Amino acid sequence: MNQAATPVLFEELTAANGRRIGIATLASEKTLHAISLEMVRLLTPQLQRWQADPEVAMVILQAQGEKAFCAGGDLQHLYRSMREHHASPTRDDIRANTYAAEFFEQEYRLDYLLHSFAKPILCWGHGIVMGGGIGLMAGCSHRVVTEKSRLAMPEISIGLYPDVGGSWFLARMPGKTGLFLALTGANLNASDALFAGLADYRVAHAGKQAVIDALLLQPWGEGKDAELLDRVLGAAQASSLQEGTAAFAAANLRTHFDLIDALCRRPTLPEIVDGILALETEDAWLIKAQATLRAGSPGSAWLGYALQKRVRALSLAEVFRLEFVVSLHCAARADFVEGIRALIIEKDQKPQWNPASLAGATPQWVEGFFADPWPRAAHPLADLGA
Repeated sequence: MNQAATPVLFEELTAANGRRIGIATLASEKTLHAISLEMVRLLTPQLQRWQADPEVAMVILQAQGEKAFCAGGDLQHLYRSMREHHASPTRDDIRANTYAAEFFEQEYRLDYLLHSFAKPILCWGHGIVMGGGIGLMAGCSHRVVTEKSRLAMPEISIGLYPDVGGSWFLARMPGKTGLFLALTGANLNASDALFAGLADYRVAHAGKQAVIDALLLQPWGEGKDAELLDRVLGAAQASSLQEGTAAFAAANLRTHFDLIDALCRRPTLPEIVDGILALETEDAWLIKAQATLRAGSPGSAWLGYALQKRVRALSLAEVFRLEFVVSLHCAARADFVEGIRALIIEKDQKPQWNPASLAGATPQWVEGFFADPWPRAAHPLADLGA
């Protein structure tokens, strides 16, 4: 493979005491590092090797350039596979779209590996971090956001739902903020990310090299590697805030928490949606959230809502198994392919959602997304958490 075209680059740095730091760099700037099957196939085995190597103390996950860490998933290939599946005699069998099945299985396996990784992983979440990018970042043990970080789970705009473990981590955010984010795809700044539990430290992007330099001086391998990384990042965060090297805006989620929580605790989804859309506000962040919800897929709203109710008692592995089934149902139905067409392929910004309104989705329609064609032992992700 030509290195210039390789979407993930790997290197190792040697610390002063001889232990090594693995660095994985997403390298597809033209696509804003959208996570592709090729990227997953490169990342997973390398992370497994680093995890097994006793001389590797920690891993850094980062991206090239200044615009994005990862702007989501590679939707172009998924779109083509869905079009082919919809036109085939096997369109009613969610297992028949083999590309979608492999993509979601391998992506979710990678996400689960990050969540369960046995060593500290530092994710440098600079720039745009959306959808599949949050799936990567959420699983890392140490997550840094910068003054340019912009996070979101905007799947409602493409007829999907917050997957990549989103059902699990959104349901665990303060109050009902996770449901609000699923319904509105609202953008989060660095302060929002900390408040929501999607990040651990705010550090000026200009301080990144100083962080790496400090990591190379640590006495790795004495059983306190995570603590050492915490100390380095804590010092970098304190320096960024004290010296004013970066301007971190206030957290919108914290500012509007009481309002969001009250709206999203209403008894039914239609009441919640009506309440959000009826808000009279001059706040630009809330206005944009309203607009995204108004234009988004009603079916996606139902799925995001139903999933957050289902996952509270589930393990993370069980959530990924559930999301895998739901995602394949989304790939077999109309809204996901229509959302990609309208927003990314033809860009007419006029998706024709089916159902066209919340009222058009019956309980039976929603339940259909949870129909699992695999016996438990035969599920493609049966071994997660084993």
